[in-house]
Amino acid sequence: MPVYILSEENNLFPDPKLAEPDGLLAIGGDLSTQRLVAAYKSGIFPWFSLNDPILWWSPDPRLVLFPNEIKISKSTKKILKKQVFNITVNTAFKQVITKCSKTRTDKNLGTWLNKQMIDAYCKLHNKGIAHSVEAWYENELVGGLYGIALGKSFFGESMFSTKSNASKIALIYLSNILSKLSFDMIDCQVTSDHLLLLGAREIKRDNFLKILKKSIKKPTELFM
Repeated sequence: MPVYILSEENNLFPDPKLAEPDGLLAIGGDLSTQRLVAAYKSGIFPWFSLNDPILWWSPDPRLVLFPNEIKISKSTKKILKKQVFNITVNTAFKQVITKCSKTRTDKNLGTWLNKQMIDAYCKLHNKGIAHSVEAWYENELVGGLYGIALGKSFFGESMFSTKSNASKIALIYLSNILSKLSFDMIDCQVTSDHLLLLGAREIKRDNFLKILKKSIKKPTELFM
């Protein structure tokens, strides 16, 4: 199947089911708020390296964490009980996304979180669409995550941790909030062993899109 070239004149995307086997669907366009929102509502997300064109993906299968299915180990329950970390929401969005980028760079893993991406998601945050969860230890930001909330779906983008278990606790905190607000799912995008251990599971893209279609029609409640 061909990789589609996006028009600069509108925010339309091709059907996600037309993606390549590796999930690549389209190339080009921009990272405007309107285009990003249109992408997420269609089950598509941007992911590209510095100096590359913008690439848009919709992988199959899709990794999803249903908020009420998160798995908490005995050792993690002890950390929660001791309240080792102070957890906040939407108090340090730019710090979180910047640290997500820096952590990967410091480990020579490479990152898609270049300045262009960081600026785009900060704009989404300023419009109340992108959110962060922060984990603090002795007043230092040591872990966190960020993502997009549309309807009753949360699209997880990235997380970081400079102290053991910090990002895990942030994710558990987020899952608890979303469960109470009856969110349908947390989109984890692509499979990782870490997220599988926490209860995420792969589902077919068709199933993901069916859930998403209903989910985004529901009102998004604030969870600050």
